[in-house]
Amino acid sequence: MRNFIFFLSFLTVVSLKAQQRNYNVVWTSQSNNASESMPCGGGDIGMNVWVEKGELFIYVARSGNFDENNALMKSGRIRVKLFPNPLTGKNFKQQLHLDKGYVSIEARDNGVTTTIKIWADVFKPVAHIDISSKQIIIVEASYESWRYRDRVITTRENWGNSWKWGAPKNNVYKKDAIVFDRNNVLFFHHNSSETIFDAVVKQQGMESVKEQLYNPIKKLAFGGSLSGKNFIPVGTDTGSYAQTDFKAWTLKSKSAAKYHALQLVLHNAQVANIDTWKQTLDSLQQNVKADKTAFQKSQQWWKQFWSRSFIDVDPAKKEQRSWEVGRNYQLFRYMLACNAKGTWPTKFNGGLLTVDPIYTDTINKGLTPDYRNWGGGLHTAQNQRLVYFSMIKSGDWDLLQPQLDFYLRLQKNAELRSKVYWNHAGACFTEQMENFGLPNFAEYGTKRPDYFDKGVEYNAWLEYEWDTVFEFCLMMLQEAEYTGKDMSAKITFIISCLQFFDEHYQWLAKQRGAKTLDGSGKLVLFPGSAAETFKMTNNSVTTVAALQTIIKQLLSAKTSNLTAEQKQYVESLLKRVPPLSYQQFNGYTTIAPAKTWERINNTESPQLYPVFPWGIFGVGKPGLDTAINTWNYDTSVIKFRSHIGWKQDNIWAARLGLTEEAWRLTSLKLQNSERRFPAFWGPGFDWVPDHNWGGSGMIGLQEMLLQTDDQRILLFPAWPKEKDVHFKLHAPANTTVEAELKDGKLVKLIVLPEERKKDVEVLLN
Repeated sequence: MRNFIFFLSFLTVVSLKAQQRNYNVVWTSQSNNASESMPCGGGDIGMNVWVEKGELFIYVARSGNFDENNALMKSGRIRVKLFPNPLTGKNFKQQLHLDKGYVSIEARDNGVTTTIKIWADVFKPVAHIDISSKQIIIVEASYESWRYRDRVITTRENWGNSWKWGAPKNNVYKKDAIVFDRNNVLFFHHNSSETIFDAVVKQQGMESVKEQLYNPIKKLAFGGSLSGKNFIPVGTDTGSYAQTDFKAWTLKSKSAAKYHALQLVLHNAQVANIDTWKQTLDSLQQNVKADKTAFQKSQQWWKQFWSRSFIDVDPAKKEQRSWEVGRNYQLFRYMLACNAKGTWPTKFNGGLLTVDPIYTDTINKGLTPDYRNWGGGLHTAQNQRLVYFSMIKSGDWDLLQPQLDFYLRLQKNAELRSKVYWNHAGACFTEQMENFGLPNFAEYGTKRPDYFDKGVEYNAWLEYEWDTVFEFCLMMLQEAEYTGKDMSAKITFIISCLQFFDEHYQWLAKQRGAKTLDGSGKLVLFPGSAAETFKMTNNSVTTVAALQTIIKQLLSAKTSNLTAEQKQYVESLLKRVPPLSYQQFNGYTTIAPAKTWERINNTESPQLYPVFPWGIFGVGKPGLDTAINTWNYDTSVIKFRSHIGWKQDNIWAARLGLTEEAWRLTSLKLQNSERRFPAFWGPGFDWVPDHNWGGSGMIGLQEMLLQTDDQRILLFPAWPKEKDVHFKLHAPANTTVEAELKDGKLVKLIVLPEERKKDVEVLLN
């Protein structure tokens, strides 16, 4: 009997523990529109799922759907109707099964009980809709597209592609091909040979090397097929949703049944002939039909994913702000995992989960669901880094690869920029950069003076901002530091980025005078830029801190395998890197944004970049008082402080050990969004869902719990001890740390491998 009571008690504890960590999002009423959708995805597919007026809607997006204008196009919208329809009743439940990566909808009305399961195959580009009913029902599924016709792009909608405000008059989104093919709906878009790539190359004087440039959008075909066993075509229809007209191709089940299954199979490829694309799509469809274990395989992946890391805050205080912080951290990590296997990085301005723009910004009336602010194939490094730095401590190395590969693919294009414009070596990456490695058409400057340097953007915000690539070099180095992965293949990339600054600023110095270095033998990094804010700088803090950190980590990396020649070069370059600059506020020494600057252009605080991302200052490190002075007394740092969007003040507060401020700003970051789904933040400075908002929130929370300094592992460096927390995060040398704090006391600490436990320092006050 005692054993039985103990067993019941054990089950109760386990059940309570599971309940505390149950972050599933459950809705018991239908949505009003697409803005009240729920994310779902896997592999490289993102879906927005909602039920509106008794009908199921799903927006589907896939990584890499770039059209001729380099807009990131959705794969379409699916509408599902049931006959008889249980979705019209009051018994309704829509749930995100977070741990299993799928969405379910349960409904009952007039004696009909139905469950719908929406999921994406992690290993193949396929979205599934599985419908089970206790009674036999008929199912109707429509593929809806607003790209059924050529569409003249409005001035504002061009901001969603790579023309922005520089678009030619009457620019067009070309229509897709959409037809019934046997019992399927077949849809695709096949880019022509000439795209915005050609206009950019001509504009920027790169025609002499055009054939050498990587071009990912020429003849790119993207699309797919909607089908289902025992479904047949029943016709087309037209309509309008959220101020955008569409055409629908509808499939209907041949007969009523208790189970129906629909698949949306997607395919992207650069092909000269669309028949080649169709053949591959057909093979993929056959493979999908033959694979009866796809759901189980995807479930295994999600189980492994969630076992890597987690953060649960105040798990016994459900629905309080602190509990929301932990839950929303997990929800956003799920959203990032929807593109774990994509060829292209998750975009900061919505990822694969955007909806009709009128629900993000009401001034954007009449824009199609493909719209997002700040482009689709265009990448902004300052924003993208905040999406990806969180993956280091969460151990999501597979999620990180698309962003690192993005830069590695573009090395040659960046080196050709240096060669064509200045005839020196090194890879020149700009802050806003297309997926083919050249600056954006509009941001490059459409009204440039003929005399202006062709290699520099004629742009008050972006001119001379070339150092952001180093943050992705840092990610490459940290991947090696954390996992032991050999990074020899990345060494030439990192050195090429360093070489650009070395050779270019000596080249510039030669244009001004006889000497290439200053009186101390240091590079003169002028003109430069400290983020987009401090412009026309001399020795920008962001550039100096980046060069110092990357070179030192490159020299210390055990897995880098530098050749003797490479080592000699980077050691000599380190001697040429100038020191950081400092200034005074109210008698306190603070980090300066540069040695000198000419104007302030934006609202960033690059003075604190030596804290994050560069880690020169921080808890337990020399000079912490100077960095804290910068936080406390620099007037622009104080003025620009915020939790909105890409602001990273919460991360700096955590790195500085400022517990109260770190919690205040991070909890504001990760509190419930103003939308129905808690992690659909934004628009901030960008769009919805704002992925650099979520990413900076994740990074801040991680840094409050765990920081590293060489071999040292610092636990709770900025954590309010009155808040319970249970977490598992990653540290260098293939180390994981699981810790639980309860009632101000450390009740669990598991460090693997165990020999790393000696390096752990608990910093609870």
